[in-house]
Amino acid sequence: MKRAIIIVLDGVGIGELPDAYKYKDEGSNTIGNIAKTVKNLNLPNMRNIGLWNIDGIYGGEPSENPSGCFGKMAEKSPGKDTTTGHWELAGVIMERPFPVYPKGFPEEIISEFEKKINSPVLGNCPASGTEIIQRLGDEHVKSGYPIVYTSADSVFQIAAHEGVIPVERLYEMCSIAREILKGEHGVGRVIARPFEGSSGNYVRTKRRKDFSLDPVKKTLLDYACEKGYDVIGVGKIRDIFNSRGITDSVSIYDNMDGVDKTIEFIKGDLEGIVFTNLIDFDMLYGHRKDVEGFKKALEDFDGRIPEIIGELKEDDILIITADHGCDPVTEGTDHTREYVPLLIYGKKIRSGVNLGTRSTFADVAKTVAEYLEIQGDIGGVSFLKEILH
Repeated sequence: MKRAIIIVLDGVGIGELPDAYKYKDEGSNTIGNIAKTVKNLNLPNMRNIGLWNIDGIYGGEPSENPSGCFGKMAEKSPGKDTTTGHWELAGVIMERPFPVYPKGFPEEIISEFEKKINSPVLGNCPASGTEIIQRLGDEHVKSGYPIVYTSADSVFQIAAHEGVIPVERLYEMCSIAREILKGEHGVGRVIARPFEGSSGNYVRTKRRKDFSLDPVKKTLLDYACEKGYDVIGVGKIRDIFNSRGITDSVSIYDNMDGVDKTIEFIKGDLEGIVFTNLIDFDMLYGHRKDVEGFKKALEDFDGRIPEIIGELKEDDILIITADHGCDPVTEGTDHTREYVPLLIYGKKIRSGVNLGTRSTFADVAKTVAEYLEIQGDIGGVSFLKEILH
């Protein structure tokens, strides 16, 4: 019963890519800069697998006898957003980046959106999600107008107080925006950002929802479904792939709930792929420049690795990686163009194998496809023969 468990540590990069200058991300190194800032980053379980043995990584002492395989991966697709990163992990390499709007959305987009929701909007600018609800929250509560904003990523975000615009209505607005934002304006995600609270103390709630595009071509997940495998999405995986190629999914409250749900699926009798996204690193700590919070989140996840490993079955392959960086130390609040870690462990996986620097995240998809004997148009180069006993 062959299975691949892919855990994405959202935003956990390990150093700037050669083209980081194009994104103004020079000096970005999410794990390295955290380690340099806090001085005592302690990740013993990822270290044991081989984290600090990765070429060029900074932040801890290498293991003398790594128990797994290790390496790093470059993103071949242009951009540094969640959707692009996950699609590439699933074997789709983008040729063009999703559109971004550093000056806000054009008038024709906003006008059409306002007409279809029968309401003006506030904002229409790039902003931090926590900052803009403090700045425009009072006006929103008074007027009832939704807050529209974006970031350096390809997103159209709509924030609304749950007591002013009910969440279901906010989701309807996002669906309307998703219908408008296609073609040349096809942003990667439309995101519902509900919040609550009162003046000076607005806080986002857990009822965020992402409205993505369909992947531009078949992914590893599609091919796995066609072959009859289980494909389980934990966290926002279903949203990222717009439900394509997913046989079952579960939402999570936070990283630890995500680990709990992942372990529950590992314990089951499914065969195929468990694909987990742990978003707190990015959403709660990277974007909010919370270095100590990011450190604790990394250590909390690391502390759960023995539980995950303890439930692995004979033919399971565990892959721990990321989708982009989100450096809380360097300037700016957006994602960062970085290499991501590649850690692989399993009972049939070799120990101490350095996989070097992979040229695309899609190598993960190609490897899993080979392991599950899946044929399809999947990007990347398999490293399966290098890691199996």
